Parts: sequence; structure tokens; C-alpha cells
Amino acid sequence: MLKNEAKFRVGQIIHHKLFDYTGVVYDADPTFQGTEEWYREVALSRPPKDEPWYHVLVNNAVHSTYVAEQNLESSENPERIIHPFADKIFKDFDGECYHLRQQAN
Repeated sequence: MLKNEAKFRVGQIIHHKLFDYTGVVYDADPTFQGTEEWYREVALSRPPKDEPWYHVLVNNAVHSTYVAEQNLESSENPERIIHPFADKIFKDFDGECYHLRQQAN
């Protein structure tokens, strides 16, 4: 895999290895795009900044997270995510992954 090539795709159900939650990827960055202050205060495990990071809707929550690729793995049993924005971002869930709604320009 090439450096910065995302391992996970938008709509994929993931599992956070450190914090044991599931969620759905709704966006991905090829490298860390947050602030230095956020990284110092929140990314306590100091994951690499030069690898992909993901925006994730957290299952059974109302917030989203920004997560380094090294902390994620594919969900072994993907299931529908319960999150207030899931239906706003995605049009459907096919039992494996979500599919984005068409966005107007």
C-alpha cells in the first residue's frame, strides 16, 4: 500500500481498537489536518500525522471523532449505525457499508 493511501473508505463500518466503539467513516484525509493544539491535547497516543486520518460518526452517540488509521480496524460484523447524522449523510446501508447521498453543487 502506498503511503497516504486510505485503508478504509467512506461508508465503511469501523471499530476503534483503543476505545472499543464502532462507527462509520464519513470523510478521510490523506494526512492529519487538525491543529497542533488539538493533536497535543487529544491525540495522546501520538499517532503518525503523515498517514490517513478519518472522520467517524460514532455509533449510539451524537458526536463524531477524528481518528488516525492505526487506531482503526474493519468491523467484523458491520451493522447499521445509530447516529443523528447518519441519514443526513448516507442514503442507505446495504448490510456491509453505507452509501453517500448525492450532494448538490
